[in-house]
Amino acid sequence: MRQDHRLSRVLHVLIHLDRHRPHATSDEIAMMLRTNPVVVRRTLGGLKKSGLVSSEKGHGGGWQLARDLADITLRDIYNALGEPPLFAIGNADEQPRCLVEQAVNDAIDDTLDLARTLMMDRFASITLADIAADFDHRLKDYPEEARRFGHIRDDDAVKEDRQEGSKAG
Repeated sequence: MRQDHRLSRVLHVLIHLDRHRPHATSDEIAMMLRTNPVVVRRTLGGLKKSGLVSSEKGHGGGWQLARDLADITLRDIYNALGEPPLFAIGNADEQPRCLVEQAVNDAIDDTLDLARTLMMDRFASITLADIAADFDHRLKDYPEEARRFGHIRDDDAVKEDRQEGSKAG
């Protein structure tokens, strides 16, 4: 079974929209994700229906966040994507006559239901703000990258260097 990468790709896009640019066109997002703009419009259209993003047509338009990162959970996005399958395993026969296969199905179904519940609870507890904060923390180890994206201005870097120097001395 093929993996569905839409959740991770959409998370990537939404963090970029918050951290690096206020809006982006379907073409720009498609270039970032190495996909077709039609796929971007279809995918983000589901998020728009859920009130997570908005779009404007015309010059200066594009996709933008409709809510604050702290108000969007992974569960919100997962639901907006149509709740793609979480697992590639399942029962060989949904209505078996064999008692052994019925027992196997029950064991698998119970386990998958529990795992699904745990994942949905975890998805509901993680916001995009949590992921963005992790990104910000990781970015501190890459000052050149941070400058390139405007997270650290040159005057901020000078202040940090002075603070580091005063701690060492």
